[in-house]
Amino acid sequence: MIDRRRTVLVTDAGRGSAIAFLRSLGTKGWRVIAADSDARSAGFRSRHVHERLVYPDPARSPRAFAEHLLGYLGSHPVDLVIPITDECIHPIAHRRSEFERVTRVAIASDAALALVTDKERTISLASGLGMSVPETRVVCDVEQARAAAAELAFPIVVKPSVSRRYLPGEDRTLKGEVTFARDLAALEKCITALNGHRILLQEYRRGEGVGVECVAHEGEVRRAFQHRRLAEIPVTGGASAWRESMPLDPELFEHARALIRALNWTGLVMVEFKRGEKPWFLEVNGRVWGSLPLACLSGVDFPGELAELFFPGEGARGASLDGYRVGVRAYNLELMLSWIGQVLLGRTRHDYLPRPGRGRGLSGILGLLDPSQKSDLSGAGAAPRLAEASRIARKFARKLAGARKPDVALRLDVARELDLDRRKA
Repeated sequence: MIDRRRTVLVTDAGRGSAIAFLRSLGTKGWRVIAADSDARSAGFRSRHVHERLVYPDPARSPRAFAEHLLGYLGSHPVDLVIPITDECIHPIAHRRSEFERVTRVAIASDAALALVTDKERTISLASGLGMSVPETRVVCDVEQARAAAAELAFPIVVKPSVSRRYLPGEDRTLKGEVTFARDLAALEKCITALNGHRILLQEYRRGEGVGVECVAHEGEVRRAFQHRRLAEIPVTGGASAWRESMPLDPELFEHARALIRALNWTGLVMVEFKRGEKPWFLEVNGRVWGSLPLACLSGVDFPGELAELFFPGEGARGASLDGYRVGVRAYNLELMLSWIGQVLLGRTRHDYLPRPGRGRGLSGILGLLDPSQKSDLSGAGAAPRLAEASRIARKFARKLAGARKPDVALRLDVARELDLDRRKA
């Protein structure tokens, strides 16, 4: 008997955000295909999965990934593809017309995607809409950086203008890393390392990281949620490791809504701010964000809301900005363990930036032991959680094995690291 249910394929199935999609859509009656480049993906163990697909690693060959997925879709009926990470989004978007001949793809329009990928254009848009943006300069070389630094206060945040640059002719995706400079000498080294790129220099602003998460259709917000970051990797600012749901801030929500309307955005999107002396706009995240499981645990079903955008005749409820549970805390287990280790050991590449004290690391340990606080895989079932724990154990074991070197070699490695830290400082 042929299964006539709607079928969804979710990439990067081992991630907590992807597993939230598998669980949500599986419980809603979708036929779920979990796809990943890792044959031991935690998402493959989900009880909500009907089929599993292993594809070539898009980080190694975006072209091979896209070809493999197109080949699969050509012979397997799939109603909706939901790519989770940039590594999957950009190769699919580059060949959007080929994919859309055989399925629907949950990716924003090319114009909107290009704009949010370019931080220079995004900041210009936000500023034009009246948002507070840290003092920013755009430079291309060391000489321009020196001139810009004379107008900015250190420390300076150094960001490639384009965070992800897909180069189909070279079959690779370039990832732009954010770093910091404490003085002119450090800034010059950063610019030299990023030679050939347009680079944003921003004054560093202290504050609490906040994300306003939304699902929108043609620029109109249908559902919204807000969280604050309790821990980030690296500890001086980066990926969210531990978060807490909070009420929607009216001012931040209106800023987010104005941006989404200007982008005419369809799909999931998060607008990131830093709340300090004033709410500072940081960037727009146009992919499925890592903290999405927190929204689900708080009562906002973003996976289901996204699917309804593409099949509005099948149970769509229309726009709703109803409340959700606040004070809910959730963490990414791997990032949380890394954060606790870095905080307790006092490790940071940028010791001149604010960082949490060891007391915060102890609170993180208590958070892991607190049954009221959840991991991103809470509710996913025992099998995915065990698969995740196994993967984390393997990863830490490899790191530990790499650290077991002859004493002389180890002393040389430490000396090199110390020298590198001094030169970076």
